[in-house]
Amino acid sequence: MNVLTSDDTISAIATAIGEGGIGIVRVSGSKAVAIADKLFIGKTGKRAADILSHQVVYGDIVDPGSGETIDEAILIIMRGPRSYTREDIVEIHCHGGPVPLRRILDLTLTLGARLAEPGEFTKRAFLSGRLDLAQAEAVIDIIRSKTDASLRVAVGNLSGTLSGEIKHLRHDILKMIAQLEAAIDFPEEDIEEAAAADVAELIVKANAEIGKLLSTAQTGRILREGLATVIVGKPNVGKSSLLNALLREKRAIVTDIPGTTRDIIEEYVNIRGIPLKIIDTAGIRETTDVVEKIGVERAKELVNQADLILLLLDASMPLSAEDRAVLELLAGRQAIILVNKSDLPSLLEFEELKKAAGNRLVLKISVTQGDGLAELEQAIADLVYSGHVSQGEAAFVNNVRHADALRHTSQRLEEALATIEAGMPPDCIVVDLRAAWEKLGEITGDTVGEDIIDQIFTQFCIGK
Repeated sequence: MNVLTSDDTISAIATAIGEGGIGIVRVSGSKAVAIADKLFIGKTGKRAADILSHQVVYGDIVDPGSGETIDEAILIIMRGPRSYTREDIVEIHCHGGPVPLRRILDLTLTLGARLAEPGEFTKRAFLSGRLDLAQAEAVIDIIRSKTDASLRVAVGNLSGTLSGEIKHLRHDILKMIAQLEAAIDFPEEDIEEAAAADVAELIVKANAEIGKLLSTAQTGRILREGLATVIVGKPNVGKSSLLNALLREKRAIVTDIPGTTRDIIEEYVNIRGIPLKIIDTAGIRETTDVVEKIGVERAKELVNQADLILLLLDASMPLSAEDRAVLELLAGRQAIILVNKSDLPSLLEFEELKKAAGNRLVLKISVTQGDGLAELEQAIADLVYSGHVSQGEAAFVNNVRHADALRHTSQRLEEALATIEAGMPPDCIVVDLRAAWEKLGEITGDTVGEDIIDQIFTQFCIGK
């Protein structure tokens, strides 16, 4: 069990910067209630020290030094361990302007709190055992969710869906270790061979479970971070029009003049629950325009970094040398080829295109008419979910750190299996199994180093 060692009382503004109807200052630690008692006066004269846990009281925030009323507020006290951090927590809900929030925060700091570090409230929840590390990471995933699907995955992980799977696997591996160590401790019973055979079967079963979790990793990562999607093609084929159609707003400038888009335009769009980080690039062509040339080079760089490439071609024009040059950029990349302007008389030879496209999906669309866009959205969903990963209640791996730990665990289990097959003694098998058990513990935080913990929580905002 992790242990919270800091006795500091921390304070921070927990709501987003800017104006809003309500703003919240959060204080956590042994001095939280005493600090609130010095600056809050209920409308009926009630002091913070007399407020029951989880009771809401309306009153004023008053500067104890000058007697000045700073703002009207609602005070909520959540006494530990029945709180987010398992410490005493005070939340001051005031008007959501930057001035009252800053004044109230300054008062809490003057009265004995210190400014919280990024993610320190959630870090304290982890260190006190309120959350494990995978659940703590899910908190930031919820905050950053871009679609309902990504939110469902994050909420599932916060509720412990993934953690439960990991803990079950660790328990199974621990049983394997115990079985082998029993064989080591009682050599006269001659059970080493039988124990190794039983463990081999259990390893195969555990590795299959890890394989199922890893099969969700690519989809989970995309739901968490977005599918990096680049729209490419020669100038004036409708790239910016496609971006606008997917966004359902006029984000990019659209003209009949080739080379209008010179820089990179990046936006997020929700495609059937999948967050697409969609990038409209400059048309790829030979140009003497210095600015446009830089845009073309950046477009080529983005192609190599993309998860998905949407290549636009013009149905009303024959396949050109510029089109072929863009097709060559797709080598080894996941791409969908879109033949735009399909509402116009076609001059494009589709048989010729299919040969150049290889086994890639080719869709006819008309951005101006809206034709084929539903089919494009379905094709993107099929690519992401790979036909077998659903958005149900099953555990999702949506974190690169978790996926890496699972891969290393699988590798150590395979090494343990190879050790058994080589007829090595049980203590050699135990070495690999214990390494696998420890690697899984990094996901939940049971065996993770302090440097990794610190690195994870620095990604959080202050106040969470």
